[in-house]
Amino acid sequence: MRVLIAGAGIGGLTTALMLHERGIPCQIWEAAREVREVGVGINILPHAIREFDALGLLDALDRIAVRTSHLYYYTRNGQLVWDEPRGMLAGHEVPQFSSHRGRLQKTLHDAVIARLGPDAVRCGRRLAGFVQDEGGVTAQFTDATEGGPSEIARGDVLICADGIHSTGRRHFYPDEGAPSWNGVSMWRGATMAPAWQNGTVMAIGGGFGAKLVLYPIAPRQSDGQQLMNWVVNVRTKDPAVSPPPPDNWSRKVALATVLPHARRFRVPGYDIEALIRATPEIFEYPMADRDPLPRWTFGRVTLLGDAAHPMYPVGSNGASQAVLDARCLADALKTQPHPRAGLWAYEAQRRPATAQVVAQNRKGGPEAVIDAVEKLAPAGFDDIDQVLPHADREALVKGYAQMAGFSDVKRIEV
Repeated sequence: MRVLIAGAGIGGLTTALMLHERGIPCQIWEAAREVREVGVGINILPHAIREFDALGLLDALDRIAVRTSHLYYYTRNGQLVWDEPRGMLAGHEVPQFSSHRGRLQKTLHDAVIARLGPDAVRCGRRLAGFVQDEGGVTAQFTDATEGGPSEIARGDVLICADGIHSTGRRHFYPDEGAPSWNGVSMWRGATMAPAWQNGTVMAIGGGFGAKLVLYPIAPRQSDGQQLMNWVVNVRTKDPAVSPPPPDNWSRKVALATVLPHARRFRVPGYDIEALIRATPEIFEYPMADRDPLPRWTFGRVTLLGDAAHPMYPVGSNGASQAVLDARCLADALKTQPHPRAGLWAYEAQRRPATAQVVAQNRKGGPEAVIDAVEKLAPAGFDDIDQVLPHADREALVKGYAQMAGFSDVKRIEV
């Protein structure tokens, strides 16, 4: 069997590593001219880190990322609503990691090259189309930037891991249209700044309609500085009458665009405004997803990651779900008697599970506990238990974790 993969993002690279581990040859084609350390922060949850651990990547992750130890939920005004340990301190066998997305992608890319060989990733090649027959699939990859000659590849299976604007998805669903926007604009950035608390903790301030996220994405330096990632999400428009501009997917914006919104939030013991003012580049994204599909697999071609189930960046779960896709797909192709049977087995397990996450993320993630408190006590509170009892807050947070698949833990022996 030979597997073709379109897209060298986190999902595509993890799929290649999983397939290689199971003795299945594969190759990746990536539209970008090179895999570079670009982007901002990302969280990978323990159920996905467990898969990276099985690939022997924990030491590499420790060099670039932070083992997240604690998460604090605040109201917009900085009042504590809920806090909980994360990763191994919460009883998982493996950590939760906070990382720079580009550094994580580069770490996975380097592992693919080291294990599969220097030609394992073909950059500057965008999936243009494909045809299937009884014996396999033939894919065409065009020069992504310079209009050079096409490249033809033949394999038993084609995995489209090419993101929210997936060529493969568009081939099967040509009338789907643009991604769905909920009216929330996201501004993101990362810069060296003073560490917060012990340099391993996260903060979420505010609920679904207006939220701040703060966390470190690289190990703390000896001078107390750390690469800090921040996100400001605010519902700015009615999506029914104001769709996002089509080019608004990684647009740089001026400080003046985000600062008025950022001033709405407080995190105890940290100067959010100073952090944002110090950020050299601020990026704007719409909070967008797509409706779950009735099927991902068509013969020898299937979808994976954001190509299959783009979801709101809620609950730190998007990339983690792509990692789970990769493990499931590799297992299915290894164990099923025919490649097409493998793809169907993968879809049968992953499509309903991810559709549930997409639907829940539209309602809000674990930070729904903040929404509930702010609705009940919009002016603040003196005693959080008088506003929303501990058991009710726990149910909101833990219910999402159970639904998303990272609530089950094996307790550490003390």
